[in-house]
Amino acid sequence: QVRLVETGGGTVQAGESLRLTCAGTGRTLSWDVMGWYRQAPGKEREFVAGIDGGGGTIKYGSSVEGRFSVSRESAWNRVYLQMNQLRPEDTAVYYCNAGISWGTDWTRPGDFWGQGTQVIVSS
Repeated sequence: QVRLVETGGGTVQAGESLRLTCAGTGRTLSWDVMGWYRQAPGKEREFVAGIDGGGGTIKYGSSVEGRFSVSRESAWNRVYLQMNQLRPEDTAVYYCNAGISWGTDWTRPGDFWGQGTQVIVSS
């Protein structure tokens, strides 16, 4: 049973930074594409960022590209999301996900989700 646990959420002001961490247990996730989704109140879930097992392929959602950076330590089953230049519209619950699949212009979440961590950005 794969379990994902996110940490690092909080409340910040616009322009500040946060770093989210996702730690996975249960089995090795070295071969899985891992990443992050987010969901704001009243909005659909949105792909934020993903990274493949070797770290050679990385994708970002268009709303965060250039401001957010995803990385991972596969040996430790961990994936990180560095969020810079945060904006009020980044306010959401951020979810770690494992087993993401993707193509040129699409992404699909995997079966494994964390419980989510809240990020609030005040103006």
